[in-house]
Amino acid sequence: MCKHRPFFVIVALILVWELLNSCTPQPASAPSTGQPSTPSDPLTQGTATPTPFSPAEPTATPGDIYVWISPAIPNGLSQQVRDLEMVGGRSLQLVAEAEDADIRVESNPETALTHWIYAVVAPFPTLADDISMTEIREAAQGEPIDLGTFFLREEHAALIAEALGLGTDGVSILSGSEDLCTAVWDRKPAFSLLPFEELAPRWKVLAVDGLSPIQKAFDAESYALRIAFGLSGDPEAKALLAANLDWPASNRDPEKLTVVAMTGVTALTRATAWKMEQNGVLYPAEKIIDWLQDADITHISNEVSFYADCPAPNPVRQGLQFCSDPKYIELFEAVGVDVIELTGNHIKDYGQAPFDQTLEMYAERGWSVFAGGQDLEQALQPLLVEHHGNKLAFLGCNQAGPPHVLAREGVAGGAPCQTDVLFAELARLRQEGYLTIFTYQWNEYPLAAPPTDQVLGFEAAAEAGATIVSGSQAHEPMGFEFLDESFIHYGVGNLFFDQMWFRNRRAFIDQHVFYDGRHLSTELLTIMLEDYAQPRPMTIEERDQLLEEMFAASRW
Repeated sequence: MCKHRPFFVIVALILVWELLNSCTPQPASAPSTGQPSTPSDPLTQGTATPTPFSPAEPTATPGDIYVWISPAIPNGLSQQVRDLEMVGGRSLQLVAEAEDADIRVESNPETALTHWIYAVVAPFPTLADDISMTEIREAAQGEPIDLGTFFLREEHAALIAEALGLGTDGVSILSGSEDLCTAVWDRKPAFSLLPFEELAPRWKVLAVDGLSPIQKAFDAESYALRIAFGLSGDPEAKALLAANLDWPASNRDPEKLTVVAMTGVTALTRATAWKMEQNGVLYPAEKIIDWLQDADITHISNEVSFYADCPAPNPVRQGLQFCSDPKYIELFEAVGVDVIELTGNHIKDYGQAPFDQTLEMYAERGWSVFAGGQDLEQALQPLLVEHHGNKLAFLGCNQAGPPHVLAREGVAGGAPCQTDVLFAELARLRQEGYLTIFTYQWNEYPLAAPPTDQVLGFEAAAEAGATIVSGSQAHEPMGFEFLDESFIHYGVGNLFFDQMWFRNRRAFIDQHVFYDGRHLSTELLTIMLEDYAQPRPMTIEERDQLLEEMFAASRW
């Protein structure tokens, strides 16, 4: 059995031990190091509590950003997202379903980054000028409308469903291998929807509820087919992705747009001049002045020279010797003329001096001329114009004569049709990136369908490199043709002239729209001559009749 010491003995020993410790000198305190002490005496263990070590909290590493791209997003915009691998140190991962994404790249988003303009298009020989959003919805749902079948490319089907909230039950959707333009032209009446930058001259652009994106006065914010694209989802991830995207503000930049108004025969003489004397110099332009002023470049083919000694106008004057009172030039000033064509065959009816004086009057006002000049070399030179980044050239010639009006060495006049020189210029200009408008003063022809020699001449200019070939000779309107990428109008008709028989009262003002270095579209404005002097916009019935005749003459 184990033996134990009595309790009082143990107490006595503890007291003796404490007495001895209290009499023993203690070492001086060591300077503090800021670190917890570690006692070496086992008797102090448990009486001193060391400060525990606390490791720093780990920093959270942001994870991948999961991105869903709507099929409604235009390819150019979606490709920028696809090309990004990381933003803000975080990897981008594309997902197939919107609900799996941190960010959705979509139409009508929480954060809009750009606004895209879409246009309703139909084949060029279409009578209708306008369509309503109601009609577009009806066609998409399969209800019949006058414009016929609604065609869409595959990539645009998602757009009308997601962005516009339209169904596609009534839409003919084309696969990627099918050409939209061919399909729609073959099935006309028919129409489609295209982004603004994909427009082309073979399409007619229809206004939507009165607003047309090819017009300068276009109000984008009020346009029903202005669609926002951008980002929705996690705010931080949206900010990172948006900072790495270089999307344009829109696919329609007004600073890349140029509108050229090409007009037909102007001759301020005879009954037209007489009416100007009665009603004022500006009388001929009063009802169409906005159309001419609104263009960026307004063209006039003035066939009659100004002459200080011009006889007083006589509305029933016999003969074909024409001149204009110099004060009539105020009409050109008022409509905002920029470019004057000199191919007219009456420019030297009163000899050389009035023509020389007329050239001086144009120069004094800063107006440019083409297809004529002080001598043969100048007459054959192109007029070069740059506007909003579009490089335009004007070139033309007088094929009809008479010989005395044509420029020669040292003699001013209109440009003769030296096609070897002119067509070489067309080829050079195209090579240098110019869009050339080539005008002809051809032999006059009294029908809308052009004769064979005119077709061959105009097509030759197009094949040589002209973007647009326009007939300035016609006193009545003529038909059209597309030759590859070129637009041909065989005759525009009269602008300011006094021919009041029915066919000669009708005419066109061609509004050619250029955008970002290419010919985008042509809008046909139609006019009807009144009172021997004053063209006015046609009524709907008059316009439809004219277009039907011209499209038939064009074999459309």
